[in-house]
Amino acid sequence: MRRKTRKAVVHVTLFLGALLFIVFLNLPESNSKFFAWDKVRYQTSSVTLPEARGICPGLERTSKPALVVSRVSTDGDIKWSDRLSDKYHRCVYTADAPLDKTSVHLQVPANRGHEAMGYLTFLIDNYDHIPEAGVVFVHGSRWAWHNDAPDYDNAALLAVLNITAALAPWGYHNLRCDWSLSTCPPSTAPQGSMETSSQAFLAPWDYRALSDAALPMALASLFGGEEFAKYRAEVYLGRSAAVRSQCCAQFVVSQESIWRHSRDEYVALRQWLLDGPANKDAAHLDDKVAGRILSYVWHILFMKQTDNEISRGLVDLDQLNIQACPRADECYCRLYGRCNLGGCDGPGSCSGQYQLPPNLKAPTGLDTAFSDPDQVKLGVWGKDGLKH
Repeated sequence: MRRKTRKAVVHVTLFLGALLFIVFLNLPESNSKFFAWDKVRYQTSSVTLPEARGICPGLERTSKPALVVSRVSTDGDIKWSDRLSDKYHRCVYTADAPLDKTSVHLQVPANRGHEAMGYLTFLIDNYDHIPEAGVVFVHGSRWAWHNDAPDYDNAALLAVLNITAALAPWGYHNLRCDWSLSTCPPSTAPQGSMETSSQAFLAPWDYRALSDAALPMALASLFGGEEFAKYRAEVYLGRSAAVRSQCCAQFVVSQESIWRHSRDEYVALRQWLLDGPANKDAAHLDDKVAGRILSYVWHILFMKQTDNEISRGLVDLDQLNIQACPRADECYCRLYGRCNLGGCDGPGSCSGQYQLPPNLKAPTGLDTAFSDPDQVKLGVWGKDGLKH
């Protein structure tokens, strides 16, 4: 590269960096810990809405909790969930399945937003029949790196999940207990910070940084809508405030928490995904970014706070962050009956219970090693991290 060319590149880089810094300094900043995130206020630009094709058959008659599985065909065989039918009423959505115009069951309008499209379609098309026992939302793979078990087996986790205990504190609970790759650690930079914005600018391939940097404006669009000017400081996450939450969007939620929001709000949330470039306030065009942004939203929607804050239409961010990030040992005990664990030296992990796998991929061959579906019954792990 010629000296003049190198010099020009340096100047352009410095200029863009300075411009980013100026834009960053002019972003709104709120000193409040209370946010008007009680209601989805996004306004769609679409004149037509998707038809109701996501009805889950038999849901209106069940006394079981619903198990909503949002998947794509590459997730593999869904038969792993068959052994869970005694405990759950299953509703399986395959986002990339071809449209069947003759059916109104278990179909989504688009393969968009990763697991969120299946989740939201279930909430919209089955709103009047949410089971009193609650709903569990999960991905389609039995084996996945984020499943919080020593062998990454979601079937076994779901088999032993104590739904009543999980919902007792706040009407919502993420299925992960280990804090790895979450925003729970205090060392994780706030989403609106200069550190996060710089990382997103310098490493545009870093989808975590991109989604984190996009979160403040996304929250403003979702919860401010056309009233953004009115709510501005109360919906916009400032530079120093952080949303702390578990990762990976697998969770259990109560009927009450779901019905705290209207069906129209879930429609608006799904339209935020679907509207695309037609609406400047709609979701990021990159699906990885849009889907990850929504993984920050579920607990904001569903976690019950004090009656006083609910009546004021506000979310106490400090309280929400504490609720969203329980200690790992308390979480393992509450959700999966793994109590009195050893090796829990910090709040975010317990030795032998979960290990982040290399390259964020579950070990290969697990489907062969545990091919017998009856293995699902062996869903109790001891303190040594092994099933017994």
